[in-house]
Amino acid sequence: MNTLLTIAAKEVRDGLRNRWVVATTLLMAALALTLSFLGAAPTGTVGVGRVEVTIVSLSSLTIFLLPLIALLLSFDAVVGEIDRGTMTLLLSYPVARWQVLIGKFLGHAAIIAFATVLGYGAAGVALAMSGPENGSGIGPESWRAFAAMIGSSVLLGAAFTAMGYLASTLVRDRGTAAGIAVAIWLVLVLLYDMALLGLLVADGGKTVNAGLLNGLLLANPADAFRLFNLTGFKSVSQFAGTAGLAAQVQVSASVLLAVLAGWVAAPLALAAVLFSKRQI
Repeated sequence: MNTLLTIAAKEVRDGLRNRWVVATTLLMAALALTLSFLGAAPTGTVGVGRVEVTIVSLSSLTIFLLPLIALLLSFDAVVGEIDRGTMTLLLSYPVARWQVLIGKFLGHAAIIAFATVLGYGAAGVALAMSGPENGSGIGPESWRAFAAMIGSSVLLGAAFTAMGYLASTLVRDRGTAAGIAVAIWLVLVLLYDMALLGLLVADGGKTVNAGLLNGLLLANPADAFRLFNLTGFKSVSQFAGTAGLAAQVQVSASVLLAVLAGWVAAPLALAAVLFSKRQI
């Protein structure tokens, strides 16, 4: 455990010295604050919850931005160190390869978590300080949904970080790893839902039933994240326009979280196996 924490701490220190990581954190905070203020502006006249509107907006931001950040941070975690020769030096110490991989992953996941909690937490503080009596009009259910959104965002970032590690162990040059990382983002974030929508339209309800649709949605971590945040809380699903979908999706919030956790564990375990067999 000490070895894992030592390696993770090194990655965190390196990340904090990286201007790109700092810029990413500031970008997420700025976008989250902007969405919270813009989303909460019309709520007083139309009677919708400020936190719920912010959750819907931030969930959309998370799906597009956080996976890309996680993949760009992790795609060269293994192959990059091999190219620079630092991996050989690291493996000369009495540490197992799986400890190196898991330790580096924990460090990168901690960086993603720090950026997410800081950025979205700033939006939560802004919401609490605005409105009647410094946010006293916001109910506990709304805050639970907001906290769940932050926690599931961290889990989604960890899932794509693990996929970045898998890409980094599959190839032997950084360019190919970067191409795979971009392809993962394009397929899971953009193309998958478009293909699924096309399938549903072409099928016309003949073959794709509710159970198969649930399975197809759970096969994508971005969709599992979306379902958890937009259908897991009644107040949010009403404002997100997904109340009907929430009634059709027979998947509990705990199952959706387990699916996200599985998307973290499975790619990371496969990456550890490949890294243990790789010649350096």
